Amino acid sequence: MIVNESGGIPNRLFFRLFQTGNILQRQVQNEMGISAVQWAVLGALSREGFEDGTSFNQLKEYLHVSRQNLDGVLKRMERDGHVVRITDPQDRRARLVVLTESGREFWNKLQDTITEFYQQALQGLSFDDGVSLLHLLKKLQRDLSGISLGDKPGQ
Repeated sequence: MIVNESGGIPNRLFFRLFQTGNILQRQVQNEMGISAVQWAVLGALSREGFEDGTSFNQLKEYLHVSRQNLDGVLKRMERDGHVVRITDPQDRRARLVVLTESGREFWNKLQDTITEFYQQALQGLSFDDGVSLLHLLKKLQRDLSGISLGDKPGQ
């Protein structure tokens, strides 16, 4: 994509992504009573193969969130009884984040709400639109991860 001096399409695209992320966060909070990061943590920890938990760093990298953000969310989720941090039996120095039985029940109760959320959010997209958007977002994620600008403005 060609980028002109005023930003044009790229500027509008990134602004729309920014707005979309903010709308998603607000709607998840309003409609489900949890944050988008809590939703992502519950989803990540409920995946098959994660029954015994995952390391904090693996979870942070998987979700692409900051250490501080994830730690704050996990503290709230621990307080609510949805997750615990336990000593890793393979490496006694490390800790694993594990979804509790209460957290799993909470996640399971959310499934109908999540399905309805998805249906309403995606109602304007065809199946092919969704597949294309998924593909394009994956490409954008890859390219964003590879950005290296060198000297930063203002430094």
